[in-house]
Amino acid sequence: MSIEAVLMDLDGTLVDTAPDLVGVLNKLLTNRGRPPVPYAIARNEVSNGALGLLRLGFPQRRSDSGLEPLRLEFLKVYTRHVCVNSRLFNGLNTILFRLHGRSIPWGIVTNKPHSMTTPLLEELSLPYPPDCVVSGDRLPQRKPHPAPLLLGAGEIGIDAERCVYIGDARRDIDAGRAAGMATIAAAYGYIRADDDPAQWGASAVIRRPGDLIDAVDGLA
Repeated sequence: MSIEAVLMDLDGTLVDTAPDLVGVLNKLLTNRGRPPVPYAIARNEVSNGALGLLRLGFPQRRSDSGLEPLRLEFLKVYTRHVCVNSRLFNGLNTILFRLHGRSIPWGIVTNKPHSMTTPLLEELSLPYPPDCVVSGDRLPQRKPHPAPLLLGAGEIGIDAERCVYIGDARRDIDAGRAAGMATIAAAYGYIRADDDPAQWGASAVIRRPGDLIDAVDGLA
């Protein structure tokens, strides 16, 4: 069965948001007289959101409740700096052109809240806008639950089994499989050193953004 629509995760799959997100973490740390976390280490926690980054930077605050004031501060600062150094991953601009040339709709399904997703996409000036955007607060469920992906497929108007979902975290692949979609693991994204995308059960794994079209064609 051929793939008729492409759905993507946002952070770490479509857009390299790590420079801005890690920048906020290190701003909070330096404001408290703490050393910044090396970028190469913090980058791989970005897919785990604000809490994942804060657990890395403030390990002494073990519980989510202990991190909640920092999380609120983090989000407040990040909202003002949502697209300073964030960019499409190299090669994805061309991928969007190629999808458009094939008349293949594409969309975004992310756990990122609407209040951050929308201004980020506006600042990026994508060559072709997504045919759907499902942010993390549109439904009560979030990935790895399949509901957001099914909503995205419904808004595009393509059956889930004719869609492919691309993401850089196990939760993305779990969500795609639960939705009945083909899945592609983006190994160029924010992957922890002890994690292996080849073990997630994805239909395919890509090491570079430019490999996406070939991977999609291989699923047909």
